[in-house]
Formats: sequence, structure tokens, C-alpha cells
Amino acid sequence: MKPVNVGLCGLGTVGRGTLSVMQRNMQDINRRSGRPVRITHVGARRDNPSCDLTGIKVSRDIFEVARDPEVDVVVELIGGYEPAKQLVLEAIAHGKHVVTANKALIAVHGNELFRAAEEKGVKIAYEASVAGGIPIIKALREGLVANDIQWLAGIINGTGNFILTEMKEKGRSFDDVLAEAQALGYAEADPTFDVEGIDAAHKLTILASIAFGIPLQFDRVYTEGISKITQADVQFAEELGYRIKHLGLARKSRQGVELRVHPTLIPEKRLIANVNGVLNAVLVEGDAVGPTMYYGRGAGSEPTASAVIADIVDVARSIGADNGVPHLGFSDFSTNIDVLDMGEVETCYYLRISAQDKIGVMANIAQIVSRHNINIEAIIQKEPRDNEDTVPLILLTHKVIEKNVVAAIQEIEGLAEVTVPVTRIRMERLDG
Repeated sequence: MKPVNVGLCGLGTVGRGTLSVMQRNMQDINRRSGRPVRITHVGARRDNPSCDLTGIKVSRDIFEVARDPEVDVVVELIGGYEPAKQLVLEAIAHGKHVVTANKALIAVHGNELFRAAEEKGVKIAYEASVAGGIPIIKALREGLVANDIQWLAGIINGTGNFILTEMKEKGRSFDDVLAEAQALGYAEADPTFDVEGIDAAHKLTILASIAFGIPLQFDRVYTEGISKITQADVQFAEELGYRIKHLGLARKSRQGVELRVHPTLIPEKRLIANVNGVLNAVLVEGDAVGPTMYYGRGAGSEPTASAVIADIVDVARSIGADNGVPHLGFSDFSTNIDVLDMGEVETCYYLRISAQDKIGVMANIAQIVSRHNINIEAIIQKEPRDNEDTVPLILLTHKVIEKNVVAAIQEIEGLAEVTVPVTRIRMERLDG
């Protein structure tokens, strides 16, 4: 059969891994594709000394790859919004299929890009955009196609998971672990996308769209980071039988779809609560299959390259075929499901209140939470910490609407005996 020629744009971490794995496993990749698949053109601003480019055309202008009449598939591994978006549109305009690992591009511009690809009759494959080497997109689009997906929850950012793991296991502070994560290359010099949840929100946007058949709506994801998590909260959660994880959660209800990324208390007995270090995991609940979990290395050169090459093989197999899997798994989005405002989301809460140890404080707090229809599951008063004149009060609530909790917190913080802002962390039992 006619070979499939691949143009690779970007020789960074993932580009290097893709080239290396393709060269190392070429024989098996070709057998699985049913035709020869070869990288014939590379676009990169500079050479990577660890890449063997023998026999491969090299261009400093990535757009030359998109315009190359010999290239069938353009692989975009440069990241970011621009010039990645224009590169993909250029490739589509020239009738090329596209493979990308760019979660930000898909989450923000995917609706537009998929329309352009469908009009031109080409595919955009993006398995590597979420959870690295874990084939979660294929699982949702194909393996679970018979299911009505109820909810999914994921640890989908390895940097944040590494930080929280170190805080739990070694008693370290957030700032201390973040500095090490940067030194190890897990976090960027500007770690905002990782620690404030933006990276996870990009990925959750994609997963929710596939799971529920809704358009990509990154701007509707509620996003909260882990930079305010303290060692005290990690320890209190542990004492209560919970672990704190930075969770991306999408849930479908009669009111609409919840899309949220935030620190979350999860019971320690749950499998996902024991996913540590830089590993990722996604838990999916389907009405027919029940709960399934997908676990592994969510980033890195060769794990992500594994997903990139799987997409290249899928595209190679589909060339010449009339039908294929829709980009987001659904042929239409005619079923209208609204995204819930965060204030309408219902869940349980952990509240930590620092208050002066005076008579009547607890009674005042109890009256406030009662007025806002918040049912308390447990109240725990801890001993004062060294050099502190306040005591920590821990409240665990039953399920309550978020806006009620926000209103109650505002009142509690207005009490003269409450000296610092209330710490609020949502709780999910993830048991269906």
C-alpha cells in the first residue's frame, strides 16, 4: 500500500520522543498500520542533538511542512495557541490530517478547528492532549460508547499531584515542594497553569465534551488552584480519613453539567486517592459498565509519544475509508445540556475556621450555618498550635448548594472572634 508520510512540527520533549519511538518500533508500527508510516519532513526552529534526522527533510519554517505536497499527516507538537492554531488551519486547508498533543489548543479552539477539518474531509486526532500515555480519549469515544456517562473525575496534572503527595508524605510546605518541582522540571518557571488548575481545566473541557456530547466550553469551567493548601489542611484531612487531591470533575445531573477543577477531599480508601507523585488517573462512571479507572504516566517524552503515534496509526488506517469516529465522539450536539453555574453545584465541604477560644463562638457559628440550610456531619475542635492564640475548628458538611456555603462563610468571617479567612475545600466520595 502507499506509504503514509508524516510531517513533524516541533523537536521538544514530545517531538523528540515521537521521533525516537517511531524509529525504534518502526517494524511493529507499520505492521499495525497495515501500510508503511514514515516521518519525511520535520519543522523546527533548531536541531535537537538527540534526534537522528538522517534522510529526513528539515525546515526552519513549520508552515513549509503544512504546505508540503508529499506530507499526508501533520503532527503539531509546538504547543500554545499561536502559531499552533494557524499551523493546524494551514494543514487542513492543504488537505492534511492533523495529530496534536496540544490540550490548550483543542480546549479553546477545538470547535472551530473540528468544523474546518470536517468541511475539508480530514481528521484531527488528539489522544495525547489529555493524560499523556493513558488512552482515555479512545476509551471514552469508543470503548464506552454504549454507556450513558454519569460522571468522571481525574487527577490530570502531574505537577499538582506531585506537590500534594510530597506535602502529605513528607510534611513539607507548598512553596518548598513547588521549588523542587521546578528544579526537577515538573513545573515551569511560571507554574501558574499547573498549580492554579488551568492545565487541568483544558483537559477536563475535552473529557467532558466527549463524555456528555456537549461543545467544548473551556470558559465555563470553574477553576481553583492548590497554592492555598496548607500543611495543616493536609494533616487534618489525613486524620479524618481523607486525602487532598487536585481533581477535575464533570458530572451530569437533571439541572445540567458540572465542570470544575479544585482541591478535593477524597476518602483514603478510594483507588484514585492513592494515585501519587506525577502519575495521572481518570475515574469514569457509566450506567452499563459502572466505575472504571485509567491510570498511568500522564506526561513525559515517550508516554506522550505513545499516544501521538497511536493517533498517527489510527489516521493511517482510516485513509481511504468513508467513515470514522467523530472528533468528539458524537455525530451531533442537538441535545442541549447547560453548564451549571458553580453557585448551583451541590457537594460536601470541609471548612477550617480559626477562632478565638471564647464562650459562645461555636454557638454563633452553628446558628449561621443553620440559617443557610447547611447540615453538619461532624465538628472537631483541635488544640491551639504553637504561638497561636486561636483554635482550629473543623466542620464537615453534608451535601449543600455552593452559594449557601459561600454566604455562610462571609457571615462567619464577619465574626469578631474569627481572625483569618475560612478555608473551604470541597469533598467528593466518588461512589456513584
